[in-house]
Amino acid sequence: MNDATKPNLNRDPYLEWVEQEGLPVVEGFGVDLFAVEAKPWARYEVNGAAVHLKGRGDFISMFLLELAPGKATSPQRHLYEEVIYVLAGRGSTSIVSSDGRRHSFEWGPGSLFAIPLNAEYRHFNGSGTDAARIICTTSLPAVLNMFHNTEFIFNNPWNFGERMGGDKYFSGEGDFIPVRPGNHLWETNFVPDLGAIELKDWAERGAGGKNIMFVLADGTMHAHISEMPVGTYKKGHRHAADFHVMCQTGVGYSLLWYQGEEDFVRVDWKHGTVFAPPDQMFHQHFNTGSIPARYLATAYGSSRYPFTESKRKSLFGGVSTSVKEGGAQIEYEDQSPRIAQLYEEATKKNGVEVKMSQFKIPRG
Repeated sequence: MNDATKPNLNRDPYLEWVEQEGLPVVEGFGVDLFAVEAKPWARYEVNGAAVHLKGRGDFISMFLLELAPGKATSPQRHLYEEVIYVLAGRGSTSIVSSDGRRHSFEWGPGSLFAIPLNAEYRHFNGSGTDAARIICTTSLPAVLNMFHNTEFIFNNPWNFGERMGGDKYFSGEGDFIPVRPGNHLWETNFVPDLGAIELKDWAERGAGGKNIMFVLADGTMHAHISEMPVGTYKKGHRHAADFHVMCQTGVGYSLLWYQGEEDFVRVDWKHGTVFAPPDQMFHQHFNTGSIPARYLATAYGSSRYPFTESKRKSLFGGVSTSVKEGGAQIEYEDQSPRIAQLYEEATKKNGVEVKMSQFKIPRG
């Protein structure tokens, strides 16, 4: 059967688009974003690559943009959401609102920001000597697979003026919205430094952990930052696919496994590592370094607009409620005895003292 007579079935417009764009694609369970080779991307007029993780799910994907010294992307506008993390380099982004006002802000390593839906924008590398590397988590797969029309997505004149927010949202300021531990929100469009933002206690996730959820550009894309103190680790949990987890500070590892499996998949991480747990695969995060470890997670379905019932359950109590009570979390006393042993071995190599004695943790 030749292409002319082949049934027009089982297509993935997003993957077809990636191939047409000529983008290199990196796949894997976990990826070192510093090691990804970026190649010329005509659409952006800078180098780029697609990062497709095993657990990326159906709705989002990740792109890497590399701006050479002194270079800028071409102007962009599109009908999908985008949350951007600055991996390396310094520069600025200019965004034009529907009434013609221009918002500009400067970013550096550890910055996080979102592009308001269908706003025109452009990224600039502010250094004449060093390249800048930024990581973009987008909802393009959901939008492109829904409409499968690139003209509609990339050349749509509709303005979503309500997505811009106030001017302060582009200056690094924002609004704190208290909810409850684990769900406290910071609403903004731009966070200058994720390593400096104040986090709130979330005891239910274990061992002195903290977090803050973000509402970025009033979007459906989710982001949150979590922290583990030195000598501690989080409780295991599971949820639907698509949470892209990126180490922001510190070092450590995560273990992943499906219910009933005895062996673990291990992902060692440092700044620049990203991984995405597949659908309903248990995973647990461990800080093995001498400083608190922070990690950023991006996903589809935000605290304001969860989008799916699965995401609603995860974000509002599911991942901090024991599986014995119908939730998705494994309490310390119910975890495999191997967990504590592996952690003690890992921290010993780094000369770090384990600080988990206050919890009832089984040992082999």
